[in-house]
Parts: sequence; structure tokens; C-alpha cells
Amino acid sequence: MTLKDKVAVVTGAASGIGAAVAQKLAEAGATVIVADVQADKGETRAATLRSAGCKAQYLHVDLTDAQSIAGFADAVQNQFGPVDVLVNGAGWGKTHPFWEGTPEMWDRIIGLNFVGPMRLTKAVLPAMIQRASGRIVNIASDAGRVGSLGETVYSGAKGGLIAFTKSLAREVARYQINVNCVCPGPTDTPLMAAVPEKVTEALKKAIPFRRLGEPGEVADAVVFFCGDQCSYITGQVLSVSGGLTMAG
Repeated sequence: MTLKDKVAVVTGAASGIGAAVAQKLAEAGATVIVADVQADKGETRAATLRSAGCKAQYLHVDLTDAQSIAGFADAVQNQFGPVDVLVNGAGWGKTHPFWEGTPEMWDRIIGLNFVGPMRLTKAVLPAMIQRASGRIVNIASDAGRVGSLGETVYSGAKGGLIAFTKSLAREVARYQINVNCVCPGPTDTPLMAAVPEKVTEALKKAIPFRRLGEPGEVADAVVFFCGDQCSYITGQVLSVSGGLTMAG
């Protein structure tokens, strides 16, 4: 697969799954915009890609801030042109009983996992529509498909992102824009590192493959949806969970 001359934006690209997606898209020839709120890690990630001969640039964005999103979208399109590929990969949650959450935490979780991706998508979509071309991939979570103990608000936000994917796919198909969703199961990321070890071990026992997923394995699914191989695929939700969740 080649993405030569394509402009790809990947949010949450400073680490974890987003970093793996950015690397694979860059290796496929895309000019990758490493979008993240973590400036130091984002700059380092972009520099690492450039040192490998890839085209990459870090740009700051805070997906919980509408003005930051608007400024980011303008900067990308002014510097690099219309966005060909958008991967909404940033995500965050905190495991605790629902009744212990606060409105402030709920707002952050919903903003980062659902409202932020919607705003960024809206900002880059007009140019895709004008060109009648584009790929949008939302990274949700199997928590949004089947629920997750201690992640009720996070699950709700990711479930919203899944429904958003399907509805947007219907709206923009006439413009030859593909919108799909990848749902990782338990994956070896910095977010997973914060989970208590006993919980991680229990998850491994429940997963048919008896291990956590690797960020690169999720990235492979994302990159598939970004290329020509998925030209007739839209509105789909793909679980990458080692068989943990097999619901339709």
C-alpha cells in the first residue's frame, strides 16, 4: 500500500496506538501530522520519523478545547493542504466506580473521546467533500461495544464515537469519503500501564490469545482503513481484541 503525497493527521500520536499508527502511515509514504497535547513527546515522535526518512511534523492540539482544535485544523490546512486521512486516535479514561466520578472528569472524558473528534472531523471535512475524497478512521474501544467495569462514562463516550462513525459514513458516502472505526481491546499502552497488575493478569486469562494486544497490531487495522484496499468499505466497526469480544 502506498500513501505517497497524502496528508494524514493522527491525534494522540505521541505515544501508544497513535504513535504506531503515525509510524505505519509515514512508512507508507504519507506526510504525517503528529497531533498531541504532549509537546515534548510529540516533537520527539515526529523527529524520530524524520530521522527514518519519513515526512512528519508535530503540531499541538488540545481536543478538550474548541479554539485549540480550530487553530490546529487551520494550521494543518494552511501548511500542508487539505487533509486526506484523519485518524481520531487520542483517548483517555480512568477506572473507578461511576458514582465516584465528578462532572469535571466526565466533561474531560467525553470531550477528549467524543466531542473533540467530532469537532476536528467537522473542521477538515469540507475540504474532503470539495475534493470528493477522504478517509476517516475513529479509534474507539470495545468498551464502547460491550461495556467495561469501572469505565462507564468512557464506555459511553466511545459508544457515541461508534454511532457517530456509522451515521457520518452514511452522510458522506456520496462524496466518496470512507468512515470506519477500529475498537481495540486490552492493549499494551501507557494507559494500560496504569491498570493494576492483578486486573491486567485477569484480562490476559480472559483473552483467547492469552496476551495483551500490541499497538502495532491495532495500527495495522487502522492503516487498512486508510488505503485503497477499503475503497468499498464504510461504516464498519472492527474489533482488535484477541478474541476477547466476539459480539456482532
